[in-house]
Amino acid sequence: MTDRKTLNLRPASEDSTAPAVKRKGRGWEISEKRLDALHYRAREMKRHASPAHKALAEKFSKADFGRYSFTRFAVVGSAIVDFNSHNMGLAILIDEEGVEPAIATRRDKSLEAVGIRVVHVPAADILADIDAVLAKLTQEMRAAIADRKEARRRHEAENPRQTRPRYDRDGNGPPRNTSPRDRKPRDSNPGRNHRDA
Repeated sequence: MTDRKTLNLRPASEDSTAPAVKRKGRGWEISEKRLDALHYRAREMKRHASPAHKALAEKFSKADFGRYSFTRFAVVGSAIVDFNSHNMGLAILIDEEGVEPAIATRRDKSLEAVGIRVVHVPAADILADIDAVLAKLTQEMRAAIADRKEARRRHEAENPRQTRPRYDRDGNGPPRNTSPRDRKPRDSNPGRNHRDA
């Protein structure tokens, strides 16, 4: 008979450094402490938003984006972006004074590495001519949606054996399961004879 192996676990007090937490979604590895600090900072930024951010947020709140939406001061990975649309794959950053260019470049590269399209908008342009900024953002949104659809088509072409959800003409997701009570009857007049038709 073979010897059984036992699992030896260390007590929690011996582990001085906490391992990195792998978050759902994009595979970011962020510690709980760092993630809590980022969320706290995002809440503070939302409370003390700049006039340019408030003006753009007001326009976004009145706009109808359909099934797409934007989150203000969203934590994406280890960065905080001014506006983020997860299902569109688009992050909007308002360029204010005092942001170090090296940090901004590193943040943009990390976001683009995981497939997030980054758009920079100067704060002065928002305050001077917000309609021109919205026209530019509309083009970027359309391009981001087109990129997502093309990536989905490529994935489906490369993996034909995977089960594909059915989409309707508008691109909405798979149909919901309906109960037999929700289904329409085949004939609105069940007493009618088919020969009489």
